[in-house]
Amino acid sequence: MIQSKVCLSLTGSTIKENLEVIEKYRDWIDVVELRADYLNKDERLSLRRFPELAGLPCILSIRRSINGGKFDEGEATRTVLFARAIAFANQDTTKNYAYIDLESDFNVPALLDASLAFGTKIIRTVYCEDDSMKEIHTQISSIRKNEYEIPKIAFTARSLSDVTKLFREVKKSEKKRVIFEVAGPYSQPERILSSLANSYFVYTSDSNPIIPCSRNYSIDPKQLQQIFHFDDINEKTKIYAFAGKALSAQMYAKAQNKHFRDNNMNAVCLPVYADKIEEVLEFADELSIPALSFSFPFNKSALQFAVTVSSAVGNTERTNTFVKTEDNWIGFNTSVKALLNSLLKLTGKKNLFGWRVSIIGAGSMSRTAAYVVKLLRGKACIFNRTVAKAKELASLYNFKWASLSVDSQLYIEDFSDLIIQTTSVGSTEYYAMFPNGIGDPIPNYIFRGNEKVFDCVASNERTPVIMRAEEAGCIVMTGEKMMEEQIYMQYKLFTGEYDD
Repeated sequence: MIQSKVCLSLTGSTIKENLEVIEKYRDWIDVVELRADYLNKDERLSLRRFPELAGLPCILSIRRSINGGKFDEGEATRTVLFARAIAFANQDTTKNYAYIDLESDFNVPALLDASLAFGTKIIRTVYCEDDSMKEIHTQISSIRKNEYEIPKIAFTARSLSDVTKLFREVKKSEKKRVIFEVAGPYSQPERILSSLANSYFVYTSDSNPIIPCSRNYSIDPKQLQQIFHFDDINEKTKIYAFAGKALSAQMYAKAQNKHFRDNNMNAVCLPVYADKIEEVLEFADELSIPALSFSFPFNKSALQFAVTVSSAVGNTERTNTFVKTEDNWIGFNTSVKALLNSLLKLTGKKNLFGWRVSIIGAGSMSRTAAYVVKLLRGKACIFNRTVAKAKELASLYNFKWASLSVDSQLYIEDFSDLIIQTTSVGSTEYYAMFPNGIGDPIPNYIFRGNEKVFDCVASNERTPVIMRAEEAGCIVMTGEKMMEEQIYMQYKLFTGEYDD
């Protein structure tokens, strides 16, 4: 195993802009890649001076548009730009480009000779498409022209299975210098574990606040080091994973990695995105992951792959944590205990006997809420826009059910001792998807001030329904504490200390 160097890819349109990004992350990076194809044309005149200005080892990359870059002015112009950038080499090699990134089909002898003479290493890149990433170990050998060049394979992972294949292929490869640049929503596990993939560099980028976090799958150097403790990952590091939506996975991984750090564990939790639970389990098997957790949409489909389940799964028909025992997975649902403890804390009671409870929604979290209310001996009414789903869930516990509509006011009033909001409406992910959405699942309900209100949205931000309830004088609780307790329970499961 090699320790990957953290590379910051710079895509600013000016030299000044790129230098400002370097200063933002200087403490967390080893090398920078100047994507000159993003520079304004008049900025290219400063290409030669950039390594001296940056004060770090620099890679020069001028990526063609056909390879996902922005350069479309022809090979002659591109060759001239490369030549100007490495010409007039300084005796102080730190003021020269340390690397230039050239495609496997780009061969200009004079440029290659100049690079060799000036001590600039060549990164030889092949851009893979579709199934061409198969037999990576064979491709690496064919890319490497000589011992002075570093082969690089760049591709966009179209599924988590592509990332799994990469780790599988790496095991067959010689332990020589190679670089992998994986892009797309499934790429984060490879970036975080790039040292285990024997990648010489791991590519990072500046956080982009313009991109909604639910669609921002990049990773910046500070996150890589502070959340995932990248430099401490080694062959003895235990790997765990959380599979779910982008934002929830990032939040979960950050909290779980803090538990590992606080308890001096050589472990890391990865945020994993996938289309199917089968891909998550395949990835877990390939990397020998002993335990993993997940959220929607996997908490139901995963159940069929558990050989046994804990008693807490009950009628929720959901599991959010898997622990490996020999070759089998055992399923747990820590949401049950976490929600139960949260509701008892909110109400100040030992049970909900005599309480009439409104459960808003009939999805995954509402099944857990209904099960918990039944365990606590409460009575409930399930409210949902699709009445058939509300009726189906209510029938499991002999609860009432009703449509969630403008006419729900009186029905909710009749079950308003405790209101449990289980939908994603009002969450950060909801606003990322529907920026003009109302964000309140019961906008027509008028709080009287004597209700207890629990919002399952796992966020420290006040959702619209919580803010309205607070203004009316209600006692409220957000899902943040429940999430914290749930993550801690899963940490205990990971370490074998959890008592179901």
